[in-house]
Amino acid sequence: MYKIKLILLLLLGSLSQMEVSAQSLKLAKLKYNGGGDWYANKTALPNLIDFCNRNLRMNLATDEEVVDVSSPELFLYPYVYMTGHGNVIFSTNEADNLRKYLIAGGFLHIDDNYGLDPFIRLEMKKVFPELEFIEIPFEHPVYHQKYDFNKGLPKIHEHDGKPAQGFGLFYEGRLICFYSYESDLGNGWEDQRIYNDPESLRIEALKMGANIVAYCFSE
Repeated sequence: MYKIKLILLLLLGSLSQMEVSAQSLKLAKLKYNGGGDWYANKTALPNLIDFCNRNLRMNLATDEEVVDVSSPELFLYPYVYMTGHGNVIFSTNEADNLRKYLIAGGFLHIDDNYGLDPFIRLEMKKVFPELEFIEIPFEHPVYHQKYDFNKGLPKIHEHDGKPAQGFGLFYEGRLICFYSYESDLGNGWEDQRIYNDPESLRIEALKMGANIVAYCFSE
């Protein structure tokens, strides 16, 4: 998928061939409007990147990037992470940009940080009005990249007794958006001192995150 986006940028004249050759693999956090805390989980993505580089032998840029949902630079990132607790609003232009990115081969991981659900479901309908989130079966490859999660997402933090669930948007048979719900997956990626979670639980969260990143590059 990463090559697809770089070819697209070449065709659009946004990058030269030399610039494409020099591109390093980067992951980014999605910045959005509406007042929600898109900037939550500050240590999560850097820790996941470090885990992927060490355990999956990836060559990901170590710094967390931030990209606005409306920006053409969205197409530079094969994996974009979105989190928060509250409101999300996509304008028509933002929804259109995100749709083009995902259709072109991009991958969005939405991570409900408890409270995001009622807002993001409405806004993703602006992006793909024809699609519905469906629960991803446990046998799907996203749960079986380097690490096997035979019962789906790990439960990192408890809020209201609901099970952790993984939902997805599928476009022409391809999983383009993974939505981790009631898991607090990104909290598990944070520095251990922040939530004082058992290290074994943090590792489970990081392993699942690594599976999602690996899947993003495998399709």
